[in-house]
Amino acid sequence: MNDQFLQNAFLFRQPILNRRQELAGYQLSFQSGEEVGDDDATTRRGAGAPLCAAYSELGMRSALGNTSAYLGVDADFLQQEAIELLPPQGVVLELLLDGAPTQPTLTRCRALVERGYSLALSNYQGIDDHSRPLLPLVSVVKIDLHHADQARLEELAGSLRQLPLKLLAQAVDSQAQMECCRNLGFALFQGRYFAQAEIVSGRRLSAAHASLIRLCNLVGRDVDTAVIEDAFKHEPALTLNLLRIVNSVGRLGNRSTQPVTSLRHAITLLGRRQLQRWLSLLLLAPGNNGNDSLDPSRSPLLQVAALRGRMMELLVAVGKPRDHKLSDLAFLTGILSMMPVALGLPIEEILEQIAVEREVSKALRQHEGLLGTILALLECFDHDDAACCDSLLSRLPGNYDRQTLNTGLSAALSWLNGNDD
Repeated sequence: MNDQFLQNAFLFRQPILNRRQELAGYQLSFQSGEEVGDDDATTRRGAGAPLCAAYSELGMRSALGNTSAYLGVDADFLQQEAIELLPPQGVVLELLLDGAPTQPTLTRCRALVERGYSLALSNYQGIDDHSRPLLPLVSVVKIDLHHADQARLEELAGSLRQLPLKLLAQAVDSQAQMECCRNLGFALFQGRYFAQAEIVSGRRLSAAHASLIRLCNLVGRDVDTAVIEDAFKHEPALTLNLLRIVNSVGRLGNRSTQPVTSLRHAITLLGRRQLQRWLSLLLLAPGNNGNDSLDPSRSPLLQVAALRGRMMELLVAVGKPRDHKLSDLAFLTGILSMMPVALGLPIEEILEQIAVEREVSKALRQHEGLLGTILALLECFDHDDAACCDSLLSRLPGNYDRQTLNTGLSAALSWLNGNDD
């Protein structure tokens, strides 16, 4: 594979969560601007070789950390030796087969399992000539919710209940669907249902959310540090967490080697922009009380927000590499774009309570300016909309193309998993 392929297709990913609603992996797929329905297995046939090559060349094994990459492979690519260059512990090979598997296919599957690879059976439709020979070999069976109503779902799950494998619900669109599948014994859930929420104007915020928003508002305004310090003193859990993060040289980038014992000292060392980043991320973190670490594995929503923030930062740097202030604002824009989901409030009401710069407000409210266009681009990228991505890439000034997004995704994932300084 070469750079030309990365320039001609998008590397999309669908999150896969476990029963604890923690990130377990990603379904990776390639799609060009002319293709549609990428979630359908038929659009992924023949993409096995370039997808596996991209996995290696983009450093996705390191980028994904302890999670797995689900890669679709058809019968032809299954026989190629190149597949064995993939790390057995880092991938799940999803079998995209037409009809009953041939004897060479079954022999190859057994050999791959003996080498430590995990196999997944795609689009399970019941025990038949297609699935029966493969069920003893696979560790994951995928059932597409778009192709099964409630009764059919119960039937399909019931037919596999006694087998030593995991059921994966594909195309989960809502929390209710996830709960239904979990009650039926599903162990894995693919989709962006966790990023869907009911937005209600005037919704009452929790005390923890209200406190964090008050602090965000203070930090975003030109107030004396003493005012911010006093506000923190009324939030002891947040204060302790702030001191711990600054002392331990957390992932927000502070490099001080001096012990920090003063709250004012911690605020000064961290800086206003980094402090606003941290508080904004806490609004998305589980618990929202300052005692929780900002570990994305505990909250897929936090993971999406941090990933979007980092990708915005990287993409702004492509067009304006020396504009560090705009890069800071880009990260904050990415985080804040997920606040409506986290808080259940329209972005307009959130921005009435949090002080942000004009560029950020315009990006979040109307998708205006460079930040707004990049935000819209990443929203399309998250929803596997290749045509929309192409349209927005053409509106950006400078050297933006499909490869820019693909490499930006890999770099942002590496950063998120602590593999990028």
